[in-house]
Amino acid sequence: LCFGLGILRHEEFEEGCKATCNGPYDGKWSKTMVGYGPEDDHFVAELTYNYGVGEYRLGNDFLGLTLQSSQAVSNAKRLGWPLTEVGEALYLTEAPGGYRFYLLDKEQPERDPVQKVSLAVSDLQRSVHYWSSLLGMKVMEKSEEKKSVLMGFSDSQCKLELQDIGAAVDHGTAFGRIAFSCPREQLPGIEALMKKETQKILTPLVSLDTPGKATVEVVILADPDGHEICFVGDEAFRQLSAVDPNGNDLLDKAIAADKSDEWFAKHNKQKASA
Repeated sequence: LCFGLGILRHEEFEEGCKATCNGPYDGKWSKTMVGYGPEDDHFVAELTYNYGVGEYRLGNDFLGLTLQSSQAVSNAKRLGWPLTEVGEALYLTEAPGGYRFYLLDKEQPERDPVQKVSLAVSDLQRSVHYWSSLLGMKVMEKSEEKKSVLMGFSDSQCKLELQDIGAAVDHGTAFGRIAFSCPREQLPGIEALMKKETQKILTPLVSLDTPGKATVEVVILADPDGHEICFVGDEAFRQLSAVDPNGNDLLDKAIAADKSDEWFAKHNKQKASA
């Protein structure tokens, strides 16, 4: 509501994902995809909810998403959402749970308003080598002052910003990851390259089922700071990621059926913290 993102699809799962899509949790969970447009050509956030987990400890790994939208700034002011001006026409705000969003007070572009996702790294040169030489991202901007590098696979897509924090990266207990689609035929090659370069592979090439939808193949990696990176076969992913017109209704139904706060209160129990 505040940022103007839409619900693209919502899915419920009875047990944990075998590729730890919901973190290292074994129970029932759900995911909700939100974005400004279809996943084919927009950056989309996957919000995961683990039933029974009351809160997560945030680390210093995720530094925020930057959105270009005057409407989002107007919405935040109208709704009384706290904004802190941190630059020229740039505001910082926090979503529930403490996740940072930077709002650029400029007209929303026709293409994706999500400009960049920012991650912390402990050794910028090492990380740039990993993301550019091994994963093929282009370096687009460098800032000596911020100790940061802006990278991307193409000029028209959301960018990745790596910022050197001069300390170890702590992932807390929220277990986020970033995902890219690519032709399915490239997945074995990505896996083989990481084996050759003795880089960490969290999940070797595996098929993931979504009930009633396409089965996708993924390879999940970890960069030198432990940021999780998922490469998914594009052909099946385009079927899986089709916008569901019932997404809003499914989410509303799941929220109404959850009643987790009532259940924990009734049983005099504290919601588990991750």
